[in-house]
Amino acid sequence: MKVFVTGASGFIGSAVVRELIESGHQVLGLARSDAAAAKIASAGAEVHRGSLDDLDSLRSGAASSDGVIHLAFVHDFSDYEGSARTDLRAVQTIGAALEGSGKPFVITSGTLMLAFFLPQGHLGTEKDVADAGSVASRPRVASENAVLALAERGVRSSVVRLSPSVHDKRRGGFAEVLVSIAREKGVSGYVGDGSNRWPAVHQLDAARLFRLALEKAPAGSVLHGVAEEGVPIRTIAEVIGRHLDVPVVSISPEDAGKHFSWLGLFSSTDNVTSSALTRELLGWQPVHPTLIQDLEEGHYFHHER
Repeated sequence: MKVFVTGASGFIGSAVVRELIESGHQVLGLARSDAAAAKIASAGAEVHRGSLDDLDSLRSGAASSDGVIHLAFVHDFSDYEGSARTDLRAVQTIGAALEGSGKPFVITSGTLMLAFFLPQGHLGTEKDVADAGSVASRPRVASENAVLALAERGVRSSVVRLSPSVHDKRRGGFAEVLVSIAREKGVSGYVGDGSNRWPAVHQLDAARLFRLALEKAPAGSVLHGVAEEGVPIRTIAEVIGRHLDVPVVSISPEDAGKHFSWLGLFSSTDNVTSSALTRELLGWQPVHPTLIQDLEEGHYFHHER
C-alpha cells in the first residue's frame, strides 16, 4: 500500500515509517518543516508538505493514498484542549476524504484517556469506549469516537491507544519527563505510596502494531499498544533516583501539581491496562525490552534533555 503518515518524522512516526517500508509499503510522510522533510526523505519515504492546521494538505494526502496512519499531535500542554480540537478537525478531514473507500485509517490515542471514565485501578480493556455525551470534551475522546463512527461510513477505521511510556534506550515518554523533573527538583518523586501504575510499550513493538492495524484491523477496532499492563510509579522513581543519585521521596497529592507541573494530573493515576484482545485479534506479540530494562541502560541520564 501507499500509506499517508502524519507525524512521520517523530519518535514513534519514524519507527512506523521504517516498519512500513521494511514490510514492502510505500510511505507519504507529512512534513511541516524542512528538517522534518529531510528526515522523512532520508528514511526512504516521499515527502508531503503540510500540517495539521492545513486541512487541504490532509485531504490531498489521504486522497492520494491507499491508507492513512495519523500519529501527529500538537503537544502544547498549556492549551491541551486546543490541541485536542486540532486533532479532531484533522481526523474529521481525513475521514471525510476516505469515506466510502474501504481504505484503512488508523489514529493514535492514549490509554490514559481511560482514566477519565473508568474507576481508579480498574483494568482497562479494548472494550472500554467512552460515552460521547458524557466525556466528549476530554482530550482525544472525541477523536476516538469520530474515527470509530467512520466504520459505518465505508472506512476501515481503528484506534491505537498508546501507553504513556513509549520507550527505547534513548526516549521514554512520561518516564522521560519524570527524569527531567527529578533532575530539576533534585529529588525523584512519586505520589502517595507510589503504587499507582502506568502501562508501557517499546517503540518498535508499537510501530509493528500500527502496521498490523493498517493491514488487517477490522473496521471499528480499538487496539492497545501495551506490552506491560502496569509499571508501579515508585519503581520508576527508584530507578531514576539511583541513576541521578538523588533522594526518592513521596509527594503529597496536594503538592503533585506544583511538583510535577502538567504531569501532576496523571501523576497519581492508576492506568493499569490490558492488551489481551489486541494480541488475540492481530497476533501482536511485544518482544522488545521493558521500560525498566531501558531505563537501567542509563542513556536517559547521560545528558540533560
